Amino acid sequence: MEILIATVVIFVGAYIQTALGFGLAIVAAPILFLLDPLYVPAPITMSALTLSLVMAASHWESISFSGLKFAILGRVPGTICGGMLLVWISIEQLALWVGISVIVAVILSLSNLKLKPSTGSLFSAGFLSGFMGTSTSIGGPPMALLLQHEKSDFIRANMSAFFCVSCLMSLMMLLSVGKLDHGHIVLFLPFFPATLTGYWLAMKTVRKISHNSLRYSSLALCLLAGSMTVAYYWM
Repeated sequence: MEILIATVVIFVGAYIQTALGFGLAIVAAPILFLLDPLYVPAPITMSALTLSLVMAASHWESISFSGLKFAILGRVPGTICGGMLLVWISIEQLALWVGISVIVAVILSLSNLKLKPSTGSLFSAGFLSGFMGTSTSIGGPPMALLLQHEKSDFIRANMSAFFCVSCLMSLMMLLSVGKLDHGHIVLFLPFFPATLTGYWLAMKTVRKISHNSLRYSSLALCLLAGSMTVAYYWM
């Protein structure tokens, strides 16, 4: 039952990320952490890498490599800091960090804060994405906030290309600090078909669903899951 629930959560997260450009980890991390802390961050990051590779390939023409290089440069120190955090904190503290990260991501998504992509802002967003993505698997919000006013295809393409590189960085860091092993790969295996199925169904149906309806429904789910994860810390 636990594996079934986890697989359905990944499927929903993959559907939402395909539609919005990000969201798999925001939806999945709090719920899967409550099921089993081992799901966070490695197995979710492997699912995010799988989805990002497929999405980047399908939106290849819209990728801006010149803009992404500064975000990727910022991602390097952020990844190292995120990996070090996992060495220092306990499972309970990780639960609190995951929950707070999700709640902050929801608040930022609903805010009217407008940022313009520049060398400094891309580097900063890359750093925050690396720090959050490596420690909790939730690395999308900083980049999504920066790119939120771009065209939908541009957001999907460049978020996916960034995630391809950033997920690989995170997995390498997790491996180096002992947070990625054979057991995590086994946990990921059921997620692989669920991720691809979520992508496939979203590509077939997403244009029939209101963008705002999907966005606000996913944010409501994220807020609930994030709050539950914070509550886990106090149990």
